[in-house]
Amino acid sequence: MNAKLNSPYVENYAVQISQKICGTYFSQKKYMTGQEILQLTPASQVNFFVIKTLFEAWQAELEKMKSNPYFDYRDKNVHEALKEFMNVLSRTIKIEKEHFLPLLTEAVAYSILLAVDPVAYFTEEFEKTPEDQLPHYVKDNKKYFKWHTSLVSNLVDRAGLGYSVKAYKAAVINNYEQQKDTLEKYESLLIGLHSILPLDFDKLIGNEKALAQATQEKEMGKTPDLPKREKVEEHVAKVESVEVKPQEATIEKPVEKAMEPVEAEKPQPTVQASADFAPGKGIDPLKAWARFENEEYSIMKGTIKELSESIGINQRIMFTKELFEGNPDLLTHALKSIDRCENFVEAIELINQRYVMELKWNKESDQVTEFLQLVFRKFDHRG
Repeated sequence: MNAKLNSPYVENYAVQISQKICGTYFSQKKYMTGQEILQLTPASQVNFFVIKTLFEAWQAELEKMKSNPYFDYRDKNVHEALKEFMNVLSRTIKIEKEHFLPLLTEAVAYSILLAVDPVAYFTEEFEKTPEDQLPHYVKDNKKYFKWHTSLVSNLVDRAGLGYSVKAYKAAVINNYEQQKDTLEKYESLLIGLHSILPLDFDKLIGNEKALAQATQEKEMGKTPDLPKREKVEEHVAKVESVEVKPQEATIEKPVEKAMEPVEAEKPQPTVQASADFAPGKGIDPLKAWARFENEEYSIMKGTIKELSESIGINQRIMFTKELFEGNPDLLTHALKSIDRCENFVEAIELINQRYVMELKWNKESDQVTEFLQLVFRKFDHRG
């Protein structure tokens, strides 16, 4: 599975199958919607990679907006408005063929790479992501991965520890070595694409004979030379359009139906709530303790001595912005107050009284979870 891809063949195949799919769809419709993207091909990974690219484009636009010095994007009301705006956009995706074709071509190529060589795919993703954004990348993008998800699933739990690019890559390699005999075969994953346009699996994997043949075909002008992803639009525009009649290609619909690609959460163990805890009023300390005890954090109790001295700069910025209304002094005061608590339960009760209800924290958010993980690591005893 960790074989080298025949890149020229994959790039050419991605162009051809994308033209075939788009030729079928856009012969009857002018626009592609978000719901239709998720139902476009029987290869769910391709569909979700298109959505992933759209949301990455939105994030890039948002960062440009935030660079404007005249507005406070840390304001809670602005944050909520942007979140609602994103929800509206996700329900109103509308793309014409000329813009959709390069997105689909890229999604096909990356899906094949993920199926055949997942280590290479995730390595490339980590390397192009700024190191201080890696924890957010892992959490935000897990829902887009439909193939080989076990290779990165446990990285979400570790994201709060601030691993480097090197550490993330090493973790994926280690996961692959442990799981390579049980991972689904790439032939099985790619059967959906194969049903639309047959794949030559002998040519798919790079070897001296196949690579020599691909090189010869390219020199003879038979194989288009697909540029890197930032140039894919230019390449597709140069390739002769191939329209396919609707009856010539049957594209089955995958199982996914929802517009929002949300990963189903693993069921948590049933834990008895605190006797004096009022449901809906805050965080249940006993449930929180039991949750982290069951999520690989049990060995980390007591590894933090002083929260106020142990939080990294990136976490400090995130907590200040997302949990403490952009007020760094409020975060500092909270950390010092928690440091004076005797045990985990006392700390959670303080957090409930002063911050969860007062600042209207979303108890299910990633930021709150990451904050509680640190509090858990602070205390040896539950209380």
